[in-house]
Amino acid sequence: MAAAGPHLSVVIPVYNEESIVESAALELAAGLDQRKVDYEIILAENGSKDRTPEILERLTKAHPRLKWFHNDTPNYGSALKRGIQEARGELVVCDEIDLCDLAFYDLALPRLERREADLVVGSKAAKGSSDRRPLIRRVATRAHNGLLKVTLGFKGTDTHGLKAFRRESLMPTIAKCVVDMDVFASEFVVRAWRDGLDVVEIPIQLEEKRQPSIHLFRRVPNVLKNVARLVYVIRVRGE
Repeated sequence: MAAAGPHLSVVIPVYNEESIVESAALELAAGLDQRKVDYEIILAENGSKDRTPEILERLTKAHPRLKWFHNDTPNYGSALKRGIQEARGELVVCDEIDLCDLAFYDLALPRLERREADLVVGSKAAKGSSDRRPLIRRVATRAHNGLLKVTLGFKGTDTHGLKAFRRESLMPTIAKCVVDMDVFASEFVVRAWRDGLDVVEIPIQLEEKRQPSIHLFRRVPNVLKNVARLVYVIRVRGE
């Protein structure tokens, strides 16, 4: 018989994060230990060119609750999806290594445990949120979400970043997802809304610990290509 999984799985995509990955992961683990949560942290490393894999290998050997895997190419969405599929927890949090915001856990996990929601999204754009990123990135977030509203009828305010969900409720939605890169996270949330699941947004106070590892404008072509593919699959093919 397979061993029972932890109560909580945390999935964090990681790319070229040698400067913060160890301190951020250990700080998150310490916070979850203080809360007496039965957890695992899955660090989904993808295509790093720095010392990140070496650090993760050493870190996970010393801390059994921390796990990692390697994907050859830098692909946030593919790494996140694989991490979710490997997660064993009843509840799953998709986090970011430059955030690891335990205040989000404190608000989101009780809602899931009380079955008040299937998916809780930490929104950077909801009323009451505080987004301290540079203006260009805040504008890009709103433009992306506006595109999803127009093309796919998205009803929320944000799709990318912190998310917590009941694994049994969302795995069928994950299985439907067809795009990768940054847009996987958006497809996941959009499909949850479209599938009629109980999706709740909560405002977050966002202050990143470092500059993005991939330049914003280098991401735009892939975002537009994947949104176009998603519109075709959902609107035209009805999938």
